[in-house]
Amino acid sequence: MNHKAWLLAAVAALAHAEDTRRSGLEYMSAATQALQRDDLQNPALLWLKDGEQRYADDCARCHDGTSMRGVATHYPAFDAALSRPVTLAERINLCRTRHVKAAAWPAESQPLLALETFVANASRGLPIAPPDDPKLAPFRAEGEAMFKRREGQLNLSCANCHDDNAGRKLAGATIPEAHPTAYPVYRSEWQTVGSLQRRLRNCLIGMRTDPYAYDSRQYLALEVYLMERARGLKIEAPGIRP
Repeated sequence: MNHKAWLLAAVAALAHAEDTRRSGLEYMSAATQALQRDDLQNPALLWLKDGEQRYADDCARCHDGTSMRGVATHYPAFDAALSRPVTLAERINLCRTRHVKAAAWPAESQPLLALETFVANASRGLPIAPPDDPKLAPFRAEGEAMFKRREGQLNLSCANCHDDNAGRKLAGATIPEAHPTAYPVYRSEWQTVGSLQRRLRNCLIGMRTDPYAYDSRQYLALEVYLMERARGLKIEAPGIRP
């Protein structure tokens, strides 16, 4: 094989290299997986239907149902007016205040989670595709640094669990790789649907460090990084976790 042919073969092999990343769903029990995959058994169906009605009441005046397909794959995205990225939940609230002329919903409130669940579900099965926007780079770098930085009384980082020990057990639960493919997610311990920021907050508390306020720059930076880290994995929302 000549040099050119060898090089082409090497490039082709790299292009088709196996992606070893795994969705958190793959670490769950068979029963949990079955619940998530059965739309009629998934307890997040209540939030999904609520979000569908809220979309019809407020959002359909500007958007049609198909226009939400693929939207969730691109968030967080940069908002020029705010000069920073916004999450999908923030975009929903910005649409309410800017276009519907209604008050923003509080973080983790039922209506906000319901509409976010509906919009995220519209992209189920599509690959996560963060925008190729250089304005996101500083936030992505900040989020990556936070993910790898040790902190709290336990002197742990996110990477210690989700990069170094994924697949092992912690307090009887299997540690996933922390790919945000299934949010908003229904967690049995919450008995409700919650956002990625709520899960990040729980992780920080588990590390024995102070959590940030919802919609803080820190959570935003982490979300920007985590979505880039999960690029190409498919959206599964709404997910189910123990």
